Amino acid sequence: MLALVLALMLGTAPASAHNVLIGSSPSDGDQLDTPPETVTLTFDQPVQDAGTNEIAVTGPDGGNWVEGPVRVDGSDVTAALRPLGPEGEYVIGFRVLSADGHPVSDEIRFTLTEPGPGAAGQTPGTAPTGESPPQAREVPESVVPDGADEAADQDGSDGGIPVWVWVIGAVALLTIGLAVALRMGRSHEE
Repeated sequence: MLALVLALMLGTAPASAHNVLIGSSPSDGDQLDTPPETVTLTFDQPVQDAGTNEIAVTGPDGGNWVEGPVRVDGSDVTAALRPLGPEGEYVIGFRVLSADGHPVSDEIRFTLTEPGPGAAGQTPGTAPTGESPPQAREVPESVVPDGADEAADQDGSDGGIPVWVWVIGAVALLTIGLAVALRMGRSHEE
């Protein structure tokens, strides 16, 4: 019985994990004298292209500098930028749908050390003042797989029950069922 328990525990596949950002262009903390034309985020796993992925680039003026839709190509997520304007700190806020169906969000900061050619202000179609940034929005239920926990925290924990608890519970039920079956078989023989 112990061998069965060990085989089940060691043979279980690890649970799917949230995507992890492994690189970006511009990188967190970059000091740039030339404004980037795009933002590219690279993750450790492919990102689901469900139309809910978002990138916002907020400049020191408070305007959103992203132009056009977010593009997903496997594990890369890219957004085009209109020409950046004022010098100062820019914040890249993102929210993507992880390979396991959970939303992943974070921020990356870079500094533009020289003013760019762009004019300050929001582009048409950007979030109006007072609306939540991308990392605070919820992913619609229609894109979250059945059984996936929607309450993913920003620290990456999803609040779900670890898989080992389910394995131990299944082994316990199997053991109890086997014991009951053996006892019932013995009582009928007598």
